[in-house]
Amino acid sequence: MTIVLAKGRYRARQSRLAKDIEAAQSLRARAFGCDDRDALDSLSMHILVEDVETGAVRCCFRMLLLPAAEVGQSYSAQFYDLSALQAYEGLLVEMGRFCIDPEVKTDPDVVRIAWGAMTAFVDTHDVKLMFGCSSFVGTDPTPYLNSFAVLAKKHLGPDHLRPKKKSNDVFCFDTILTTVHGPVRAMPSLLRTYLMMGGWVSDHAVIDPQMNTMHVFTGVEVSRIPDVRKRLLRAVVG
Repeated sequence: MTIVLAKGRYRARQSRLAKDIEAAQSLRARAFGCDDRDALDSLSMHILVEDVETGAVRCCFRMLLLPAAEVGQSYSAQFYDLSALQAYEGLLVEMGRFCIDPEVKTDPDVVRIAWGAMTAFVDTHDVKLMFGCSSFVGTDPTPYLNSFAVLAKKHLGPDHLRPKKKSNDVFCFDTILTTVHGPVRAMPSLLRTYLMMGGWVSDHAVIDPQMNTMHVFTGVEVSRIPDVRKRLLRAVVG
């Protein structure tokens, strides 16, 4: 158990202890409305953002550190063909199961310290590529057509890195026009943050009935994060 960041009323720490993994799983169950425990929980480092006074876990996520050759062991590899990433130079980290306690979802300090803890982890391990699955609520793509059109037009990953299809239940972006008509329904906040960091996405969304979501593979190459964004993230770490 290691405290990686403490600011104001919150602290972020990383842990592999069983009791902390259980605390993270409990918050995830409340936030996601389902039991999402899996074998990767015991292999990952868990970041917990806690209320300093009460010790209550207000936000959590897990970081799975992998050499590129072992990217097939990630959660994302269950849904996407990640063979294009196996030759990537440097360490990769999969950031997953990010959630915030509904009681403090509007508190910007929670997200700020969470991203500060993520930045500290990436810098400590000299991570070259962050990746994960960014989720849209629900399994009907219709409300998100404009959002998917924006992703298809502006944020597709490079051909030599972009995942190929693996899941049978997908919504392909090439089935819609890449011209946006009308308002764009808000992108998930996590995905929006990745995109501001120069992130890119797959050319399709995977439909996941078990989690009642659709998700897109999302990659962030650390070397391509804009300098201004890097400074803002590292300023939180101090």
